[in-house]
This record gives sequence, structure tokens and C-alpha cells, in this order.
Amino acid sequence: MDIVLLLKSAMGLIVLLAALIFLLFYSPSAKAKKIKKKPSQEESSQKKDIPKIATDLDSLRKIIKNKKSSAKELKTALDAVLKYHGNIHKKLGIRTHPEFDVYMDILFTICRHPSTNKNIIIGFDKELAKLNPEYKSDINDAITKGLNSRGI
Repeated sequence: MDIVLLLKSAMGLIVLLAALIFLLFYSPSAKAKKIKKKPSQEESSQKKDIPKIATDLDSLRKIIKNKKSSAKELKTALDAVLKYHGNIHKKLGIRTHPEFDVYMDILFTICRHPSTNKNIIIGFDKELAKLNPEYKSDINDAITKGLNSRGI
């Protein structure tokens, strides 16, 4: 008698689990999320205001190193660096990958740039650390050294 009750309970739980999985994947709210909304005129005009820039890392570094670049150009270039070149190769043991030197140079440059502000530096720092968590301490060290190298 106990085995029969145990089997019936197990079958009931399996049926209940199947019903919950069915509701999870076939709920009407899931269909509502899949519907794409058309971009409004306001969103499309914002996209037109974004200047076209080259996406290769050397061109972006030239924009960042140019002392006459405005804060908007600097922010756009840094966003492109994160978007197209944000992932750094894995560390080589405890040493950083040689490619990280390019990012350390960018961090130094934005810290010393005349048109930079705290929002640009902190935003780039957070996003780069989020994309590369194993380099977080190295990124923080580079930011600290760059900020300390500024003349007051």
C-alpha cells in the first residue's frame, strides 16, 4: 500500500511540474515581449545625430590622443572602443596580455585629456571592468596612475 501511494505522489508531482513548465514557456506575456515596436521619430532623429567614426582601434586612439577633441568626440570614441574592442584577451598566468598595454595607454590618455570629465573616466572604467573582470585590479591601477600623473 505504501509503494502505491508513493508512486501516485511521484506521478502527481511530475504532472504538476509539466504543467508549470508549460505555463513558463507558453504564457501570453512571452508573446507580448516578442512583439517589436516601431522606432519613433525621436529615436530615429537621435540616431542621425550620432557622427560616423572609424571603428578600428588605431583610428579611435588617434581621436582619443588628439588634445583638441571635444568631450563629445572623446565619449563617442570611447564608446566605440568598448563596443568593438572591449574584450581583452585572457591573462597569461598572472601576467597581463600584451594587448592590455593599448588599453592602459587609453586609460592614461583619457585621465590626462583636457576635455575629459569624471563621467567619461568613470563610465569607461566601469564598462571596461565589467567586460573584463579578471583585469579589474589592473584597470583600477592604471586609472589611479593616470589621475595621479595629472598636474594640479
